[in-house]
Amino acid sequence: MNKTQDFTKGVIWKQLLFFFFPILIGSFFQQLYNTVDTIIVGQACGTNALAAVGSTGNLTNLVVNFYVGLSTGASVVIAQYYGAHNKDKIHQAVHTSYMLAIVSGIIMMLFGLFFSYQCLDAIGVPHDILNDASLYMRLYFLGMIPGAIYNIGSGILRAVGDSKRPLYYLIICSIVNVVFDFVLVVILHKGIAGAAIATFIAQTVCAILVTIQLMFSKNVYQLTLSKIKFHLPVLKKIVQIGAPAGIQSTMYSIANIVLQTHINAFGTQTIASWSVYVKIDALFWMAMAAIGAAITTFVGQNYGAHLYDRIQKGAKTALAIALTMAVSLSVILCFGGSYITKLFSSDPAIINQCQSLILFLMPFYFSYCCVEIFSGTMRGCGESFKPMLLVCIGICVLRVAWVTFISPHYPTLKGVVISYPITWFTTSFLFIIYYKHFKKDHFGA
Repeated sequence: MNKTQDFTKGVIWKQLLFFFFPILIGSFFQQLYNTVDTIIVGQACGTNALAAVGSTGNLTNLVVNFYVGLSTGASVVIAQYYGAHNKDKIHQAVHTSYMLAIVSGIIMMLFGLFFSYQCLDAIGVPHDILNDASLYMRLYFLGMIPGAIYNIGSGILRAVGDSKRPLYYLIICSIVNVVFDFVLVVILHKGIAGAAIATFIAQTVCAILVTIQLMFSKNVYQLTLSKIKFHLPVLKKIVQIGAPAGIQSTMYSIANIVLQTHINAFGTQTIASWSVYVKIDALFWMAMAAIGAAITTFVGQNYGAHLYDRIQKGAKTALAIALTMAVSLSVILCFGGSYITKLFSSDPAIINQCQSLILFLMPFYFSYCCVEIFSGTMRGCGESFKPMLLVCIGICVLRVAWVTFISPHYPTLKGVVISYPITWFTTSFLFIIYYKHFKKDHFGA
């Protein structure tokens, strides 16, 4: 059965939603890898272990997000070729992307193995959890090669309109992760090392499944292992789109690392509370990433087919979906967040502090939506550099400036994290202004 989707014709809102929901559910199961680690570690190993795992999040995201952004370049290129029905270029892009995944995975793995301790120490992780955090991070980075392969493989499938198979694979791998978490941490008492090993096994299963699917496909995106190599013109195009997207993703992590450094100064309990909040907060970012991926693929195919009016309609529809999701999640999490918090920790202090953060930050989710939708639309058209600059100014520079110059005058946790809604509003405003010029230049609108 052919699960690919041609976005160049059909009802736009139905196409976006049918494509969006499998990505969202898939993102949920992917997040479940780390969330299950956190729940089991928090309940079985205590607050220190919970803080150790949580303290690694921003650093791992710094590296992983760059590759995910880079793989977006591959997805956009393949989507554009698919919309233009260019079979030869699709073939070259698929095999170039896989080679890029292997090389990138090796580089990320080596970085994690050799520099985890130094990086965690540099951002101020307390010394009572530093060794455990470093161990978890090194073991986590062992899975970078299969992680990179899965991301690029699922990106290829999504570029041709198939968001269902990546979902199926993630469901299987989440089950594998839960089983090995329980066995290694609860039964064999391997602590945070067991949680990291379980994640590595799950990522490997994901990589194998998506690779087999591409190898046995009879479509234009079929993968032949012996043909995996760099096609330099295609690689150049992938990097031109993907590198700025990767840097853009990395900027979020850099800004968050700076914030994490300030949060670390409040002590182990606050680190644990923040790590729980981040896990709950991830529900929103999964939804935004899913609608962002949907509009990027939609625009990529339509840009390849030169259907510019359809692109503009798609962007408006995606923005309406994003705003609806943001408001709905804000309401649900503000009222139900305390119940979710109790899954991670039974410590009343952590539960109360996390609930306070939820009520303080989550009502402002709506203010971020324009950033995700407009940057995804621009990337789908092959423009990644300008969105990167806007994120650099509105997110990275402003957030770092806030915690460096303003929050020291308000030495509380909320004085630090209020930088989130401030930078969301600012960056959305910048994207709204620039998108008007972008439409004129690219669509004559």
